Amino acid sequence: MIETLNNSFMLNPQNETQHFAKNWQQQLADAFSSIDELCDYLHLEIKDLPVSLAATKNFPLRVPLSFAASIKKGDSNDPLLRQILPISDELTLYPGFSDDPVGDLPAAIQAGVLHKYHGRTLFINTGSCAINCRYCFRRNFPYSDLQLNKTSENAGIAYIASQTDIAEVILSGGDPLTLSDARLKTLIQKLSSIEHLKRIRIHSRLPIVLPARITAELLNTLNECGKQIVIIVHCNHANEINSRVKTALSLLKQQGFSLFNQAVLLKGVNDHADILSQLSEKLFELGVMPYYLHLLDKASGTGHFEVTEATGVALIKQLQNSLPGYLIPKLVKEQAGQKSKLLININ
Repeated sequence: MIETLNNSFMLNPQNETQHFAKNWQQQLADAFSSIDELCDYLHLEIKDLPVSLAATKNFPLRVPLSFAASIKKGDSNDPLLRQILPISDELTLYPGFSDDPVGDLPAAIQAGVLHKYHGRTLFINTGSCAINCRYCFRRNFPYSDLQLNKTSENAGIAYIASQTDIAEVILSGGDPLTLSDARLKTLIQKLSSIEHLKRIRIHSRLPIVLPARITAELLNTLNECGKQIVIIVHCNHANEINSRVKTALSLLKQQGFSLFNQAVLLKGVNDHADILSQLSEKLFELGVMPYYLHLLDKASGTGHFEVTEATGVALIKQLQNSLPGYLIPKLVKEQAGQKSKLLININ
């Protein structure tokens, strides 16, 4: 943690303004990595929380100020706080939970390239994220062995070029928008040169948790791409959408990119119809279509977030009574070895 991000800095509104004037790399470098400092900023007493340093051993705390600033001060039950605070429940072993719940490893063609579904392939560009969500399905992923480097990136490009049935590449991670502008531009240019490729899909939480990442240079890189750009953001609760997020999403929408949202159904975060309804409405106001509502991927350390499939179905039925069909996300789950995500039958 750099010196400027101590408690006195964080509690000074003027210094918070100075923080948000920094570029996205500096804001990312300033992210909270200490439970003590995060709780000080949020006016929370650690002794009153089930926090766990042991839970951070293999999956550390990381929270940008832009996200932390949307957490209600003094509220230990805040739904945004629950998503990022390491707690002792992560150490509980739940039946059926594993380190590779969605079958990533068997689908790895080579380092950085996962080919699960027909017509699509996924690039693991980086293991880095701007925020460490405690329910992450790749929290145990062996990034050091399987993320792309320059050599494996070229091999991955060659693989896609050789597979003429691949119409879409999904940039994933980690979070692909943590890559530098130069690295991202080079990657997109290489992909754009593949004639049979139609789309580049970017899955990123940064427009929500670190909206400063949506820079003019990034927009130019995406605009110069010869392929259709689809951006999937990840927002679980309407409270995550602050004024900075609104600006970032508006910038992306103004460029004509297709914007969709994936949410995860999480116990104690968004497992109520009113919360999901507010999320869909707020996203749509900003030009983002609700896309998927995922049942929890059963990654080790995340069992306390699980919501049953039956509850998920009941929630979607409630949404059908209050929202137009285009605002209702598809309830899905991912099952290792399947050729697509499984759509949950609501009837």
